[in-house]
Amino acid sequence: MMMQSRRALRLAKTAKQLSLLDRTLSLSSVPPQHHQDDHNNNVLVEGNGCSRIAILNRPSALNAINTSMGARLHKLYRSWEDNPDIGFVMAKGSGRAFAAGGDIVALYHLINKGKMEACKEFFRTVYSFVYLIGTYMKPHVALLNGITMGGGAGISIPGTFRVATDKTRFATPEVHIGFHPDAGASFYLSHLPGHLGEYLALTGEKLNGVEMVTCGLATHYSLIERLPLIEEQLGKLITDDPSVIETTLEQYGDLVHKDRSSILQRLEILDKCFCHDTVEEIVDALEVAASETKDAWCISTLNRLKEASPLSLKVSLRSIREGRFQTLDQCLSREYRMTLQGISKQISGDFCEGVRARVVDKDLAPKWDPPTLEKVSEDMVDQYFLPLSEFEPDLELPTKVREAFL
Repeated sequence: MMMQSRRALRLAKTAKQLSLLDRTLSLSSVPPQHHQDDHNNNVLVEGNGCSRIAILNRPSALNAINTSMGARLHKLYRSWEDNPDIGFVMAKGSGRAFAAGGDIVALYHLINKGKMEACKEFFRTVYSFVYLIGTYMKPHVALLNGITMGGGAGISIPGTFRVATDKTRFATPEVHIGFHPDAGASFYLSHLPGHLGEYLALTGEKLNGVEMVTCGLATHYSLIERLPLIEEQLGKLITDDPSVIETTLEQYGDLVHKDRSSILQRLEILDKCFCHDTVEEIVDALEVAASETKDAWCISTLNRLKEASPLSLKVSLRSIREGRFQTLDQCLSREYRMTLQGISKQISGDFCEGVRARVVDKDLAPKWDPPTLEKVSEDMVDQYFLPLSEFEPDLELPTKVREAFL
C-alpha cells in the first residue's frame, strides 16, 4: 500500500512547488543511535515504526553541513526510501539552528591549502543530496526551527513539507561572502512571487517563519512550544500518504498573522526596483525611490547591496534569472559549474576574502575584487556559466531514474 501513493506524492509535491551572514550562515521505537565515530554522531537517528528522523547534530557550529554529514544523510535517506516498512522521513536540527549552511570555514582552509578535490567532493555530495530530497519518493517533513540558511535551506525546501516556527530565520547570505546562492537556491528563489527571489539573493536579508509560509518557502507554521507535540503526533502515524501527514500538520500547527512591517507588505516597490535586467539598474531604481520617498527600506536595501561582492551580485542575479526557466537538476548542475569557478580564484578570490572578513578574522572589511560594479565585466560573469573543461567532470545526477520535478 505504501508504494501505491507515490504518484499522489509526486502530484502533491509538484502542486506545492508550483504554488510556491555570516556563520549563522539524526518497527519498534528506536532510541537515538550514538556511535563511536564522530562523523556518525553529526547525524543522529530516531524513529518509531513507520517514520525516521534525521537529526543534524553539530550545535556548536549551528549544524553547518560538512562532507561527512552530507554523505551520511544520503546513505540514510536511500536506505529509508528502499525500506517498505518506512512510510515517511523527517529532519530537524539540534540546538538553535536547523542548519546555518555549508561549513564555509572548512572550505576556506581547504582552498588555501590547495585541496581542491576535497572541496569539489563537498559540493558534489551536498548538491546530490539536495537532488535526492527534491525527488524523494516518500513524504519528507523538515522541522525548520531556528537558523535555516544557505545549504540548510537547500536540504529542506525541495522536500514535501517544511514547518517554520516563530524562531525560524531564513536567508541566502552568500553574496556577502563573495559567493552565490547555491544548493538549489536558484531554483526555489526564482519561483517565489514577483522578484522576491532576486531581492533575497542580492541582499541576503532574512525572513521569519511567518514570512516563509506567506511566500511559499515553508508549508506550515508552529509556535516553538508546540513543535514537540507536532513531532509526537507525526511519530504516531502509520502512513506514507502525504495528505494524512498534511492533516496532522494543519491540525496541530498555528495560524499565520502577517506583520505590517514585513517585506512582503512592500512587494509593489520591491518588484518595481528588482525587475530590472542589471544590478546597476536595480541600484539606480532604489536610489530614485529613496530620493523620492525617503523610505528607510530603500536606504537599507541600498546599503546591503553596497556591502556585497560586486561580482557575486552580478553572477547571482543572472543565476536567479536562469533558474526561473530550469528544473531542479539543471539548476544544481549549473550551480556546480558556477561554484567550481568561484572557488578556483581564477577570476576572483572573493569567496575566500569574504569568509576571511566575516567569519575567520571578523574584521567585516572585505576587499572585493573587482571593487565596484562598474569594474565587473560581462566576460567575468559569462565565465561562471560556461561548460566545464573536458578534463573536469560535470555534476552527475541520476536524472534517468529520478525524475526532476518542475
